[in-house]
Amino acid sequence: MATNGSPRARALAAALREARKERSISLREVARKLSIDQSHLSKIETGKRIPSVETTAMILAVLGIAPSERERILDLAKNASEPNWLTVGMPGIPQQLAGAVESERAASAVVHWSPMIMPGLLQTADYVRAVATADGLPTHEVESRVMVRLARREVLTRRDPGKFDVLIGEVALRQPIGPPEVMVEQLRYLIKASDEFPNVDLRVVPTRVGWHPGTAGPFVLYEFPDSPPFVHFEHYSSGAFVTNSDDIEAYRKAVAKISKYAYSHADSVGFIGQVIVEEYHKNGTREQLAQEFIQ
Repeated sequence: MATNGSPRARALAAALREARKERSISLREVARKLSIDQSHLSKIETGKRIPSVETTAMILAVLGIAPSERERILDLAKNASEPNWLTVGMPGIPQQLAGAVESERAASAVVHWSPMIMPGLLQTADYVRAVATADGLPTHEVESRVMVRLARREVLTRRDPGKFDVLIGEVALRQPIGPPEVMVEQLRYLIKASDEFPNVDLRVVPTRVGWHPGTAGPFVLYEFPDSPPFVHFEHYSSGAFVTNSDDIEAYRKAVAKISKYAYSHADSVGFIGQVIVEEYHKNGTREQLAQEFIQ
């Protein structure tokens, strides 16, 4: 069937594509073994068509997928047409991450409200390491997370990238993740990215502005040129994609309300530089700040 653009459908497409590439098997070879038209298989891997559970099982058999991985991908196929997606428990998070990554690639616009931590697409390698290490992950998983995170930046630098609006809370700028040099590098990267990527609009929301919808927690709003929008919530051991039109409209209004409290782009860059001086360069001066960050 044709895709409905659901998060699960996007995650399924990514899982099948990556499974084939990991085994260095060509689309043509898979199509030949299954007696399926190669263009049809290509549409499945790019998320333009949702395969049936039976077709998915046949593809996995040709690829020689291990039983545990097979069950994970088949579970995606069974529910690929469902619009909403709730995951509770750490094992489900990687599947939702795949859905988020595919959504980033396909979106024409993304709004990310991140009140407490740096937004994923703008995290530096050392910042990711600091978070993963603090979470107690083994070294190989830490480095894997770093590689995945950095690979996601491709959506910012590709030809014809989507619009990426970032609303980041002041707390995220001042929250010490890792040693001071990690935070300085991270904050400098925010400034660099906001200047180098014309599709990135970064704005800081200060504390002590009173209640606004963003106090309820972080979220990401995805808009697409050819399918309905949805909102993604990601927490420590749970996550959800929500597609209900009333909810989408509510979060669009939330973005507008949060934005009213945000500094302008230029003032946000200056404020980030100010935080670097106040929190991590105690001996710096405002004159040095202006010379380094604002000019």
